[in-house]
Amino acid sequence: MTSASFHPTTGPARRTVVAAAGAASLGAMLAACGGSDDDASGDTGTAPSGSPSQEAGGGGSGGGENAGAGAALAATADIPEGGGKVFPDQKVVVTQPAAGDFKAFSATCTHQGCAVKSVADGVINCPCHNSSFSITDGSVQGGPAPKPLPAVQITVSGDSIRLAG
Repeated sequence: MTSASFHPTTGPARRTVVAAAGAASLGAMLAACGGSDDDASGDTGTAPSGSPSQEAGGGGSGGGENAGAGAALAATADIPEGGGKVFPDQKVVVTQPAAGDFKAFSATCTHQGCAVKSVADGVINCPCHNSSFSITDGSVQGGPAPKPLPAVQITVSGDSIRLAG
């Protein structure tokens, strides 16, 4: 008896199917881990997100991102004492650890680059993997973030807080 061997003549090779499935899975995992800047409602201040008002006071720290340098961010009265506000468009978070003492930090988490979204209970919070940072110096308070948030230079003049140029 003669038996015919089975050799498919159409369709992709098994190796091609496995490689494509692996690439698709990798792409899905990377997309799930990536941050999104679409949600601009991460502030805990009284002004609506994107509002140009926040509390002003003593100077800020140097370094970090300065997108929109010189632009007024907020009025001093809009940054709660012991809290802060995230400015997603400028990628900056402004805090007021003590009355009249204003600090600013990059709003990009040092873990995987997600945007921080809120300031509560004395910490700046990243929702992606639950990293948290001090409102006083940007130091890591919890989560997987490996480094503190970089400081951003701001100026406070009267009741206005601006990014330094």
